[in-house]
Amino acid sequence: MRFVRTIAGMLLLAVGIPALLVGAGLWTAARHANPDGGFGARFETIRTPGQAVVVTDVDDLLRAEAPFARTAQARLRLIARTADGPAFLGLAPTDQVARWLAAAPHATVSRVALARGPLPVRLEPTGPATAGTTAMVPAEQGFWVREGIGALEWSPAELADRSLSLVVMRPDARADLALDLRAELRAGWFPGMAWALLAGGVLLVVLAVLLLLRPVRPREVVFVVEPDQVPVLAGRLGVSSLSGLGTPDGVGERPAWPERQLVAVGSAPTARSRAAIGPVPSGRPETLADLPADPAWSWPPATMPATPRPVEVPPRVASPLDPGPDAPEPANG
Repeated sequence: MRFVRTIAGMLLLAVGIPALLVGAGLWTAARHANPDGGFGARFETIRTPGQAVVVTDVDDLLRAEAPFARTAQARLRLIARTADGPAFLGLAPTDQVARWLAAAPHATVSRVALARGPLPVRLEPTGPATAGTTAMVPAEQGFWVREGIGALEWSPAELADRSLSLVVMRPDARADLALDLRAELRAGWFPGMAWALLAGGVLLVVLAVLLLLRPVRPREVVFVVEPDQVPVLAGRLGVSSLSGLGTPDGVGERPAWPERQLVAVGSAPTARSRAAIGPVPSGRPETLADLPADPAWSWPPATMPATPRPVEVPPRVASPLDPGPDAPEPANG
């Protein structure tokens, strides 16, 4: 049973400690949330000589860099401004955006790293070096799934597993673009998850400690051996007798009484005390053969008493009723 409790305690610790650490991390992060419960981040200033900045596959980028933003009850909001005012933001199918921007110089976002401070953005130039003659005004296009001026908000979970591109540009599609971009994430599950992990981790750790530190009840040891094997078992156990096994310390042992002394009663303070029971004499014989010779107990005796005179027994007189030993036995019948 102790082995089972040990294994269960170790399993509870293996689950409870990580849950407690994750819950503590989420609770620490929740303290840095905005008053509305969201988390904000600012990107480095994005500059490109082209006309637009494009994220080829938004869902793939979130899956690689911020998977927590793809969960249910999570909403993502992007705020973009240029030196001239609010920028245009739109989500559209990837193939249609690629055909629309094929003749226009633009930059493609290859990676966004999560870090302290402004988030770094890696850009790759795409398209021709100069703008074409195709009308690039974004508001005139009809393939947008989500669009906005200055800000764009959507739920990544609703648009998951769809190949959508994010396009950020000036409303008039002019080149030489400089963007000031911010992102806000609001997750309704975040506070509840943090407190649930904290409470569950603490509960699991407490249960594990109780299982591992629970005192073990002493077991009663019962020896069933033959009587002639008792000395052998006592010798292997390292004890002189088996009668004292299983008893607590100090129980069953006769207390050591102090030696009783006879103290003189009187006014003499210098009287010495002596033991109440004197020591055993050293000359005590161990066997009967060691006893001193005593003529009264020697055999044969040294002197024999005189034998008294024999007593005379009178002869036996036969009785008429007693037939005697030589008379014939009477016949039956």
